[in-house]
This record gives sequence, C-alpha cells and structure tokens, in this order.
Amino acid sequence: MKIGIIFGGPSREREISFAGGRTVYDNLDKSLFEAIPVFVDSLGNFILLDWHYIYKGTIRDFYPPIESLPQSVHQLQIYIESLGELSTAEQDSIINRVGKRILPHQFKAYFDFAFLALHGPYGEDGSIQGLLEWYRMPYSGSGILPSAIGIDKILQKDYMHQHGFAVPRYRIVPAAEWANTSQQPILFEQLTRDLGLPLVLKAPHQGSSIGVSIIKTADFKVFEEAMARSFFAKTIYREAWENYSPEEKLSLVKQLTDIREGIGLPVRSDNGVIIHHPEQLLEVLNGVFRNDPREAITLTNIESEPYVLLESFIQGKEFSCIVIQDPNGNPLALPPTEIIKGGEVFDYRSKYLPGLSRKITPINLPHEQIQHIRQECSRLFVACGFNVYARLDGFITEEGQVFLNDPNTTSGMLPSSFFFHQAAEIGLNPSQFLTYIIRTSLVERLKSGKDTAHLLKQLHQLDAAIQNEKTANQEKIRVGVIMGGYSSERHISVESGRNIYEKLASSVKYQPIPIFLTGSAAEHRLYVMPINIMLKDNADDIKEKIAQAEAGHLHHPVLEQIREEAGFITEKYAGKMVREPQLITYENLKNLVDAVFIALHGRPGEDGALQAELENYRIPYNGSGIQSSRITINKYETNEILRQNNIKVADHLMAYKKDWLTSKEAFFQNIEKAFNYPIIAKPADDGCSSAVKKIKNRRELAAFSKLIFRETEDLMTEPVAVLSLGFKEEFPQKEAFLVETLISKEDGTHFLEVTGGLLTRYLPNGEVAYEVFEASEALAVGEVLSLEEKFLAGEGQNITPARYAPDPQQRQKISDKVKADLKKVAKVLNIEGYARIDAFVRIKENTEVETIVIEVNSLPGMTPATCIFHQTALNGYKPYDFIDRILTYGMERNEKQTAAV
Repeated sequence: MKIGIIFGGPSREREISFAGGRTVYDNLDKSLFEAIPVFVDSLGNFILLDWHYIYKGTIRDFYPPIESLPQSVHQLQIYIESLGELSTAEQDSIINRVGKRILPHQFKAYFDFAFLALHGPYGEDGSIQGLLEWYRMPYSGSGILPSAIGIDKILQKDYMHQHGFAVPRYRIVPAAEWANTSQQPILFEQLTRDLGLPLVLKAPHQGSSIGVSIIKTADFKVFEEAMARSFFAKTIYREAWENYSPEEKLSLVKQLTDIREGIGLPVRSDNGVIIHHPEQLLEVLNGVFRNDPREAITLTNIESEPYVLLESFIQGKEFSCIVIQDPNGNPLALPPTEIIKGGEVFDYRSKYLPGLSRKITPINLPHEQIQHIRQECSRLFVACGFNVYARLDGFITEEGQVFLNDPNTTSGMLPSSFFFHQAAEIGLNPSQFLTYIIRTSLVERLKSGKDTAHLLKQLHQLDAAIQNEKTANQEKIRVGVIMGGYSSERHISVESGRNIYEKLASSVKYQPIPIFLTGSAAEHRLYVMPINIMLKDNADDIKEKIAQAEAGHLHHPVLEQIREEAGFITEKYAGKMVREPQLITYENLKNLVDAVFIALHGRPGEDGALQAELENYRIPYNGSGIQSSRITINKYETNEILRQNNIKVADHLMAYKKDWLTSKEAFFQNIEKAFNYPIIAKPADDGCSSAVKKIKNRRELAAFSKLIFRETEDLMTEPVAVLSLGFKEEFPQKEAFLVETLISKEDGTHFLEVTGGLLTRYLPNGEVAYEVFEASEALAVGEVLSLEEKFLAGEGQNITPARYAPDPQQRQKISDKVKADLKKVAKVLNIEGYARIDAFVRIKENTEVETIVIEVNSLPGMTPATCIFHQTALNGYKPYDFIDRILTYGMERNEKQTAAV
C-alpha cells in the first residue's frame, strides 16, 4: 500500500510536523507499505518531495531553495512567505527545484492512503480532512467535525461544560475590545478579580503551547506583553531600539520572526505597511526611528488571533494521555504521562527537546486516580466524536478533580513523543503502532459509507499482508544497538540509538535489540531493554526505570490492566511483549547478537574501550577500531598528529587542574601569555559541543575553570551566570581542559564553519576506500554550535552543500579541495566505517583554500535531524542505506580479522 505522508503545512508548528513526517516516513513497515513524502509549504502547495530533502534539519534548509532566495546581507534563512506575493509560475519554479507540485485530484495517482502529520490550523481543524473526503482519499485520524472541535479552545470550553466536564473559570477577550487601550488596565483588574491569579492566557487556535503565558502577579506591564504574545503582536520602543547595537537589533529581529516563540511573518505595522522579509523588517525599524517622530511601532502578524482565551490557573499535576480506538470501536486510554516541567509552561521547547522536562508514565498517583484520568479521557474522546486516536492534556488537583484542557486530534510524532512513548507501554514499537493507526483509520473511513467497495478491498489486502508478515519465517541479522552511557551526551546518544533501532526495526533485513549502557569506566553495565523503557524521555529516565526493575518495583497494577485490555492488539501487531530489562555480560552479548551498532558519543564509545570488549569476543561493530578511537577521543593528541602531517589545526595547550590549584594567577597568566582573548575552551576528551565555550575575558576563563575543575557534581550559580549556561545545560568535571585560538576570517574573503561526513568500504583488493560527502555549512545562533543545533529537529540551521562560492564551478572546486583535506585527515587517523569531521574553511583572494580542522568524531550523532543524513542523501543513500553500509563494513572487517587469526 502506498502511504502519502502529508507534513509541513502553513502553521507555526510546521517544523515539528516536518520532523514528525520524517519519523513516519522512516518507521513505516517496509514489508507492508511504500512511503510517499508529500510536503505542504506554508502557502498551501502540495509537493511530491524528492526524498532526500526529508532529511534536512529544518524546512528552511531546503525550501525555498538557495537559488530562489533574494540577496541577503545577513544570509538569513526564511520561509517562502518571506518572498512576498508570488505568481503561480513563480511558485512552480521554486517547487520544481525540490519536487513536483501535485493537485488534490491527482492524489490517487500517487498514493492509496494519506497519513496526516500536519499540526495546528489547516491540519487539525477539519480543512485537510474535508479536502481528502471530497477526493475520496482515506486518511488517518479523526474526521472533519471532531477535528474542528479539537482545534478550537473556545468551542471546547463550551462543549466540555455542556457534557459535564470540569472547566476552569474563563473569559474571552476579542481583539476589538483589547484595541481600546484606555480600558486595558480596567479590563486587567476585572480579569484578576473574576479569574484570580495566576492567570493563563492562550492563543485559542494554536497547538503546542504556542502563544501561551502565565501571569502570576498583578503587574499590568507583564499582562500587556502576554496579551500581545497571544495576539502575535509586538511593540518596539524608540528608546530601546536606539540603545541596541547592530548585532542586538539583528538578534531581536530573528526572535520576532521566529514562528514558534516570536510573532512570525508576514507582519503589518500600525501604519499599514506589510513586511515579509526579516531584513525588510530591520530596514523598516531603522527607517521609522530615523525619520519618524513616533516613540513606538506595533507589529502584528497578518494571521493574528481574533480572540485571546483567559483561564484561571489550575494547581495540580499536569498530564497527557493518548486514547486509541480499539478494534471494536471503543476508546482505550493508554497510561497517562505526568509532565514535570523545568519552567511554568510546558512550552514548545519543553515538549520537543530531551532533558528539558520529564515524562513519568504512568503518572505518580494512587491507582484509583490514574483510572479516573483514563475514564475522563475516554469519556471526552467519545463526547467529541474523536476517531482512531487523540492526545488529551489536563491537570489533576490534590482533591482528585480532573480538568481536561487541550484535546488534540493529532499528536507530535517525534521518536520520543507521547504518541510512541505510551504505545510502547502496551508493547508496540513505532513501526507496529503506525500499522495499527493505518488499519484502524481504514475501518473508521468505512463507517462514512463513502467509497466502501474500494476501502474494503484495501482493508482486506492490508490484513492479508499483516498475516503474511507474521507467518513468514525470515532470518534477520540481529543487531544490538548500544545507547546511553554516562557522559554529558548521554541524552543525544539515546536519541541516536533510538533512531538506529527504528530504522532497522522497519527493515526486512535486520532485527534490532535495544541495549542500554550505564555504569562507569571501571565497569560497564549492559541491559537489554523492553521497547517501553527504550522510549522513555531521556537517558536518566531509562536508568531510573532499570533501577526500579532491579529493586522489584517496575510492576504497576494499572499498567498491567491496560496491557491486558490491549492484549489482542499487541498480539496481532507485535507478538509477546517483553516486560523486564535484562542485565547481560559481553559474553552474553556474543550469543545474543550477530553485530553491534555503537550509538554512544564521547566516553564511553568513542574511546576504544567498548571496541576492545567487543573485539575480545569477536563481535562485529560499527566505526573505527580501538587505536584510532583512542586517538580521536583526545582532541589534543588528534591535533598534534594532524599538525605533524601538515594539516592545519588551531594553536592549543592543555590547562591542568593541578596548576590551577597551585596558583590561579599563574594558571591564568600562562594561558594569557600564549593567547589573546577571545579563546576557545573545551574538554579535551569528550564529545562534540560538550562544554565548548568562547571565552572573552579572564572573568569568563575563571568561571569556566571553576566549573570544569569543581569537586561536586552540582553547578555553582555564579559561574553558570557568567557563562550564560542554558537551562539544564550539563558541564563535565575534568582534570584538564583544552585551550585553543579562536579561528577567524583573518585575511580570507570568505569564512565558514563546516561539518563533513565520510563512509568507507572495502575494494576487491582488500584496501579501504573513502567516500567523502559534501560538507554542510553550520550556522550557529550563539557563539558556538550547541548540541541542540547539531542534533535536534527544528533547532539547527545547516546548509548542504556548503556555500563556498556563488559560482557553481568555483564552489565545486573549493568543495573538492575541502573533501580532499578531510580525506587526508581520515587516512592519517586510520578512521574506518564512518565519521564526521568539523572544520573551518578560509577562502582567500587568490582562491587559496585553507581547511582548519576542529575535531574528529568517530561515532557521529545519528539523530533524525543530524546533518550527516543531509550529506548522504546527496549521494543517494537514505538513512537506512547508510546504516546498512556502516554495519556491512563492520561485519566484513570482523570476517577479515577472524580469517587473519
């Protein structure tokens, strides 16, 4: 069956929709389905997308394509709406660079079923559902009416009140009422009197906590800003603007035009001018305050909300619950998840970045209250007429009262989302759960009475294919996917490991086995994980669940009841559910798997220690061998070896804790004698971007030293503030760190940061051949690239291939030189399998190219959004193909080593 995955769209959640569409594309069972990517741009065009674009980090990385972008002083990435009014012919010209426009009446020529991964307006409001019904295309999830109810938070309040659900006190403020500025303070007094404090403000037609604020005190200024946030408006004041530096003005414009946390584009100024492009906005603001006596300018998104919804704050535990429709058409509430937030609001970043919030499943409550939540969620599922599945969010108070506040007919579909997280509790992996959703959706569409003969035929064919897959005796290669670890990159490692597991689980060749590594350098502890533990939110949650299992506290009566209720689903789609994590030795591992995929980052994993254990038992593995790994984990040693081989690296020295303890003044002077500020400070033996900081003065150097040389695990407040560490940003403890010169443009005409991937294979004569991919240009929002920018969906901005020069032939010439330099690095360091090499490229007036190597990652991140997949796609490898090549090389190397012995 051909499944058209419809993703992207016009909403503010388009990046999460894009990432979710990629998850579905990769996880569909390849023995049952053929995935067809249908990208919807923000103008509403349906595009049959060339498959390799689905592996870009963000929509702006490929659409609109670079060739279609206007000249930009600041080289800002934009969405297509920033190009202004475009004719159909102009839109077609842009579309044809990434795929092919298809019209709704043509859908049936390309796919048999539409899997909807759209979010927010146009995707969850009945619009796309109605379009598909008109053209007789079966689709996933709820129908038109329940979708329209699910998107409208104001309608929901009335609807829930009528059906006897607990609803907090609320008030609706129309935009016209708020426009009366003289009455705003009076309105605020009324609202705080009637609804109390704290006060919750919501944009009523958005999802993912976009446009949501909580007001805790009777501060009108804060309230005014929150109302503007929900109306997607912002007032810029002359005094503040004129005090900003050029960099601060540009930063503010970037924040303003962010579709998730800003007001987005296009915007209308209060004098009626419509602004499409962020640089146009910068020019308008500069011009207004230069040529106009006004003291402020107000900008409002042209698709602003007509109302703001205000509610009384509910004090209680916050939860989210996926409800699915069982084969009999009845609602089955999966175990509700408790959300423990880092901030007041479970906002966009908290939802989608691992480690910023915690998900506890089931919610930590008495069993009767958990069941009460499930009953209320099931009751609302029926009351709203939801079909197939829904995500219901809410709160439970200390008194046990349940408030359901945000029914969603589409859930986020990132690998660790509630959608897959809770399905795993009944034993379904993402591939199996997607199959269930597709089949259940077909059954639901049959109930409409439309096109029943065709739908019945599809359903019977799918059932036969599911049965054939279940009975087929396929000998698959067993791959142990090792993830986790105990470094500051353990959460990213889990993201990488899950991605590898899911790519292999949907294949016809491999059977992945998820393995969590914890412990210490002195003792590795390996656990085979059930699917529900593997899909916990992050590495620390997984470790906690394993500890509970070892203490005999993993069994939960409510979970057992839900699993019993869902037993017939699990049996049909997954077989017998594995319940407990199992501690194994490396000797056990030898008998359990045919090969290992190491998805660890930093230590352990990239340091040769794990490789030595695996080689001891002749277990094939991915990546470089022991000696090469031991070198590349050490940035100082790597740089020394590269320099000896005439490869450019930064000047560097090691800064030791023992010297710092002896005399801090002498310690600082030694560094300052060797380097001028700013400098780069980073751990010498950890993974990429972990505690990498640009140090601009001694105060920052002292703060960095205090943190990295600290005796206790907890971070100290003062140095954290000095270095402006992000929320929950981790900082390792070390006995030494590396200091490097800050690599800069110097005498170059063009200067950029790149990251380049490579792959190895054996030639018939037994030699190793290197395939170096087109490097990606990395754009950092801050002073250095963060972990989130490198690996998490919607965060990083990478342009592949890198923009070395405007002229295509000149660009390729420079690219070939950079690739040759990276290949030399790989050969010198004896890198095998695959790797990622980070570097700066300095291009000079005479077209001389300097590649300055920053670091080498022998086990690069393999999260769904990492740019190595953008690069491999250009060479024709889908992520699965790339992973397959990596595993094949590891198994062939093992055969050669065994034969040699």
